[in-house]
Amino acid sequence: MAHDADFRRELGQQLRVDSIRTSAAAGSGHPTSSMSAADLMAVLIDGHLRLDYSSPENPANDHLIFSKGHASPLYYAVLKAVGAIDDAELLTFRQLGSRLEGHPTPRIPPTDVATGSLGQGLPIGVGVAMAGRSLDKLPYRVWVLCGDSEMAEGSMWEAFQHAGWEGLDNLVAIIDVNRLGQTRETMLGWDLDGYVKRIEAFGWKAIAVDGHDVEAIEAAYAEAEATTGQPVAIVAKTMKGRGVKAVEDQPGKHGKPVEDAEAAVAELGGERDLSVDVAAPEGGSAHEFETSGGSLPSYELGDEVATRKAYGESIAALASIRGDVVALDGEVSNSTHSEDFREAHPDRYFEMFIAEQQLVAAAVGMQVGGRWTPFVSTFAAFLSRAYDFVRMGAISQAKLVLSGSHAGVSIGEDGPSQMALEDIASLRAIHGSVVVHPSDAQQTARLVAALADHDGISFIRTLRGKTPVRTAADEDVRIGGSRVAVEGDDVAIIACGITVDEAVKAAERLADGGIKARVLDAYSIKPIDASAVQAAARDCGAIVTVEDHAPEGGLGDAVLEALAAGDETAHVVKLAVREIPGSGTPAELLHGAKIDADAIADAAQKLVASPA
Repeated sequence: MAHDADFRRELGQQLRVDSIRTSAAAGSGHPTSSMSAADLMAVLIDGHLRLDYSSPENPANDHLIFSKGHASPLYYAVLKAVGAIDDAELLTFRQLGSRLEGHPTPRIPPTDVATGSLGQGLPIGVGVAMAGRSLDKLPYRVWVLCGDSEMAEGSMWEAFQHAGWEGLDNLVAIIDVNRLGQTRETMLGWDLDGYVKRIEAFGWKAIAVDGHDVEAIEAAYAEAEATTGQPVAIVAKTMKGRGVKAVEDQPGKHGKPVEDAEAAVAELGGERDLSVDVAAPEGGSAHEFETSGGSLPSYELGDEVATRKAYGESIAALASIRGDVVALDGEVSNSTHSEDFREAHPDRYFEMFIAEQQLVAAAVGMQVGGRWTPFVSTFAAFLSRAYDFVRMGAISQAKLVLSGSHAGVSIGEDGPSQMALEDIASLRAIHGSVVVHPSDAQQTARLVAALADHDGISFIRTLRGKTPVRTAADEDVRIGGSRVAVEGDDVAIIACGITVDEAVKAAERLADGGIKARVLDAYSIKPIDASAVQAAARDCGAIVTVEDHAPEGGLGDAVLEALAAGDETAHVVKLAVREIPGSGTPAELLHGAKIDADAIADAAQKLVASPA
């Protein structure tokens, strides 16, 4: 039951006091950024938010995301007010082992995602709202507290644009316009009309309000809840450090505890012990999609199939088996072949257009709660635009599969802007990630199914051109696996993706000269099949790695790491793309990069002739 305006004013003061106290106990934090939004949160939790804090896994719960994650003192003060933590835990803020980290993470329920890299909470909130409407089919609302400084981030406007286009009336952005950034005034300062016009241009309803007038805030929230057909933004004029003269609307106070915390608490009227019984959500369970069953596609040995095509066929088949599988694409579905999924399961396919930050952010939002497994497809090169969302997704303990097609120089004439040559390295660096690069369609199908079961971020790199199926339907293909494409013990060639074909050709030429080369298809790059790599070193003594990727951080480095972790040694030569390529045919570009059969055979011959 909501309280009156006087209670809400006092609750806002309590949230300010506790933001000061917890930051003072830590000796660091952002209390002034928290104090500006305290009244906005007081009214939200007292009458509008519907969230069962005792059952954070309830699928019907509303979602509260702090896009301005540095306002974590306020977030934790809210958790105390609603009874999710006690005062003793509040004062462990930023201490080693505490759940109350410097910026919120899912370590403290019911936090959906990690925030703190500005410009992320609203795009992720768009994904949560899309899941609520189209997947869960539940009436929960997504409330996102945004800072005015992050309104300069392009990802925020990708979110505004997509949410407006989708008409997400279950999404409310609360923009804390406190005017002051870290070093100076924000771009628009207190120009609320400027914010309103920009936001309305993207199809939202925007409501300007005094962010310290609890009655005006109440009216704005009520209007937001009554709005249909479009998302709503509450544009609230506030003061940073509200209520404490020493810091209120003062520059240079960002990211610092209040110098005299005791005096500041007294100025705010002292400590309080108010509590709020947050409204429970309406009952309901998440929707489940019916499945028709079936099996993953299987391919005949010798078939010529592009792995990107096998990817599309495989995710479509997997979704017929598993109702939790969903797909998103960045408006290249006829290239990535996620269009196969769209045609088979249009109710679980989401077009995100050319907005890769929002593409990945939406997937992170959709997997909140663990009910949906998103497959995200675009050209591998363009995933780099969303790298920060991938990085933060790992901190959020997100589960999603990234598919990057058209990788490397083998794409041919499109030229270097389209050729991902850093993707393996960047995705290997993500905590807990899996990185696979199948060389044929059979491997692709099996790996798609395996990645759907991986709890974390995974990446599958697919090829534009067709490759022959060399993997039999009954072979064991798994995360962390590999396969020997050609037997031999004079020299080992370790390849992945398109370079497996080149390695096999090189092995055939070497055999004509009496050199028996082992070709190891390292389709799993992280984790790599360390035992197979070490066996190659032990049996052959010399290794050539070859990849359609830059030399830094890719397959070659994964092989070296596997050797460093064991007792086997070998002379290793890394073949990789070392110069910026141009346009040309795939064969010309592979040859120019010195990663084709000619270069592989030459490197292997030299190693055999001079193994030391």
